[in-house]
Amino acid sequence: MRTRPKDLAVYRPSIYSRSAILDPHPHYRALRALGPVVWLGRRRLYALPRYAECKATLRDDALYRSGHGVGANPVANRLSRGTTLNSDDAEHNRRRKLVAHRLMPRALRTLGDSVEQQAGMVVEAAVRKGNVEAVADIATALPAAVVPDLVGWPPDQRDRLLDWGAATFDILGPLNWQAAKAAPGALQMLRFARRVVRERNVMPGSMADELLSAVDDGTLPPHEVPPLLIDYIGPSMDTTISAISSAIHLFATHPEQWELVKSDPALIPNAVNEVVRYASPLRGFTRKAFRAHVVAGTRIPAGARVLVLYASANRDEHEWNAPDVFDIRNDAGRHVGFGNGSHACAGQGLARLETTAILRALVDQVARIEMTGTPTWAVNNIIHRHDHLPVRLVPA
Repeated sequence: MRTRPKDLAVYRPSIYSRSAILDPHPHYRALRALGPVVWLGRRRLYALPRYAECKATLRDDALYRSGHGVGANPVANRLSRGTTLNSDDAEHNRRRKLVAHRLMPRALRTLGDSVEQQAGMVVEAAVRKGNVEAVADIATALPAAVVPDLVGWPPDQRDRLLDWGAATFDILGPLNWQAAKAAPGALQMLRFARRVVRERNVMPGSMADELLSAVDDGTLPPHEVPPLLIDYIGPSMDTTISAISSAIHLFATHPEQWELVKSDPALIPNAVNEVVRYASPLRGFTRKAFRAHVVAGTRIPAGARVLVLYASANRDEHEWNAPDVFDIRNDAGRHVGFGNGSHACAGQGLARLETTAILRALVDQVARIEMTGTPTWAVNNIIHRHDHLPVRLVPA
């Protein structure tokens, strides 16, 4: 349905304008005030800005389908065919099982010591510098050392990964200027992934190597490998960079919270949850309604696009006490910052592992984190993360 529904609250400002991307929470607050279901006049979408409806939608795969894409435009939804994100039911389970086992908690535990060691070295190098650009020197440094090896991306072809990964998210917004600028990068990543598979230029023992073995065994068609590689390398990089940089910024600007975690490092896992709740890495994705139904008194027709706003849900006044206050003692484990249900972010386990490792290293080596300049945020339709974050690490 593309016409305005009768008797439904309408929000006319664009939540995908540059200013809204950089400062989204006033828009989310206004959407929540309008009700549990709001019609986005500019984008002609049903938006779910509150926690209860968001979580229920994410957990109902039979009613809210992902197989027609989760983007807010048809072009991106066509380009993302073949991914686990863009599939349902048995097809989704089959694709996810091919690679997700490497990102499950049991598999990630085997990486734990290596990630902890690398995080310690990253923080040690940053502490020696004193004044650092935290996005490049810390938040990107660790996942850039871990994720490409895990996936099996060629060692000599990694300089564009971050830009390409961000582009694959950016195109999943509406067909705005941001998506148009990102499209060439997303296509370049897909073409390169196809070349990697064609030339079999992957690291032995990696996820890509395992997928190619499945091709050789006849259990996986060759054309499915490139989208599966992209499916995991982008989310595993961007969500982690977002979580780590947000954690550094929040602890720099909330010194009392830093003192809490310094005095009790057992709070670190919950601190990671609170960072993801307060500064959600993902803004939101769409789902397609399989049949007509009613949400909180509003009829949603079959085939309608529903925008599930994760970041808004995580600041919902109806769900959280003092939602705009960053407090690592909050019971934040039920956040939907990585989504929820069977289509939750595949890279979230790795993001948690790496963010936890960085925070442990910072707690061990750093007395205070101080801002030395004004942070800036990346402009991306889907990913919320810093672009620059100048800080000083005062040694412990």
